[in-house]
Amino acid sequence: MHDARIWVDGACRGNPGPASIGGLIAAPDGTVLKEISECLGVSTNNIAEYTALVRALEEAKALGIRCVEAHSDSQLLVRQMSGQYRVRHPGLKPLFARALALSRAFEHFSFTHVPREENREADRLANEALDRG
Repeated sequence: MHDARIWVDGACRGNPGPASIGGLIAAPDGTVLKEISECLGVSTNNIAEYTALVRALEEAKALGIRCVEAHSDSQLLVRQMSGQYRVRHPGLKPLFARALALSRAFEHFSFTHVPREENREADRLANEALDRG
């Protein structure tokens, strides 16, 4: 029941420190529709995780995708987005609100926590951005 699968990851060398995001949008058959690999400057890991999700959802919308199955290895991100945990940090609240609004704009949206090994491509894209500086 999805048009695309999304994997997202944030990377941070130091917390706070140089940060980046990685994201991968793929069709159900595995065809890569979009890769995201961007530096954020100095930030925290949690802000990077949220920014990766926001950017991936924006890109999915731009591609005309209606149903999304998203994945992250950040338990905090997944649990906050699912309503299990409250967002208390003031720096995360605007990103959370943006991610929530974007997720609700899809006909169907699901968000699943995956082990780090299943999020390798998003992690690679985030780390490539950090390596590029």
